[in-house]
Order: sequence, then C-alpha cells, then structure tokens
Amino acid sequence: MILRITEAKYLGEYNILFTFSNGARKKVDMSVLFRYPAYKALEDKRKFVQFGLRDTIYWNNGLDVAPEFLYGHGVDVL
Repeated sequence: MILRITEAKYLGEYNILFTFSNGARKKVDMSVLFRYPAYKALEDKRKFVQFGLRDTIYWNNGLDVAPEFLYGHGVDVL
C-alpha cells in the first residue's frame, strides 16, 4: 500500500499534525528538516506555513517530504 497524506494541520512552532491514508494521525516536529541545507529557507515561519498538500506536503520552492519520512518521525496522536 502506498502511504499518502490526506490532511495536514499546522499546530505552531513547526509542528504539523498529519493524517495518513492508513488512518494514522501523527504529530511531526518539522524542524528536524532544518539540518538539511535545502530546507534552511523554511526556518522563516512565513514561508514554512505556506505549504500545500498533494499526497504529501510541499512548498512552492519545489521542496517536499516523503510521507514515509514523516510517518517514521511522527508521534502517534489518538
């Protein structure tokens, strides 16, 4: 089964609540991405919050994050 993100809600402080196609809900601290140079621009919260959703999270600068990465780095939310 291919894992997809069906919903993303910004919670503040770079935390996003994701709902996945398998029904799981996970809170992910996205600041973990800032250690990668490509994601440094997203430390600007004005840019960070301008994400979109198309099977996964993406930004207009071409960046996205694989659902599997987010699933693996998330904390379960009931």
